[in-house]
Amino acid sequence: MSGTRKVGVVDYGTGNLKSVVKALEFLKTKVVVFQTPEGIDEMDALFFPGQGTFDQCMKSLASSGLDKALVNWIRNGRPYFGICLGLQVLFEKSEEGTSPGLGLFQGEVTRFQSESNFKIPHMGWNSVCWNLPGGHHLTEGLADGDQFYFVHSYFVNGVSSEVHRFETSYGIPFVSGILSDNCVATQFHPEKSQAKGLRLYRNFLEKML
Repeated sequence: MSGTRKVGVVDYGTGNLKSVVKALEFLKTKVVVFQTPEGIDEMDALFFPGQGTFDQCMKSLASSGLDKALVNWIRNGRPYFGICLGLQVLFEKSEEGTSPGLGLFQGEVTRFQSESNFKIPHMGWNSVCWNLPGGHHLTEGLADGDQFYFVHSYFVNGVSSEVHRFETSYGIPFVSGILSDNCVATQFHPEKSQAKGLRLYRNFLEKML
């Protein structure tokens, strides 16, 4: 992988920056952290780490102008990888707060309902079904049933069938990631998912940039 590729990591104040940056640097990628949109168009791809609350995140993005920059970036088909909250903000709204999301895709973020056999948050390893054609470049070296690490109480509901949807089950089946054009976003944390997570990042960087 060429080390000349420049990847921007969005910093909205509470994101899990260090683990994502470390994983990308391990893959020999030049990483630049952004708190404002200045210089962001010079990047080859954007990563949006996930940690924090929906409202805090959206207010931070709005105050910095990164909300509009992200919308333009994704609508222009440029490579984007969102992680956890970086998936949820792509949709219209969330039960976690009152701020609107970026509204790039149809759907809303809802909270898992507490059930006796399933603790909230959903935390730990779980399997992912990709629902992608065999041989798709994003899942090269990966397979349905591979385990990834999750930490979340909310999930995306009502996602349009026009978007490719990855699926996981935790009491109920839920969307654990999406693929639309050059936009990839996962509810799980690849940077915490050891070799499989690094493989997913590598596939994205090598095949989609």
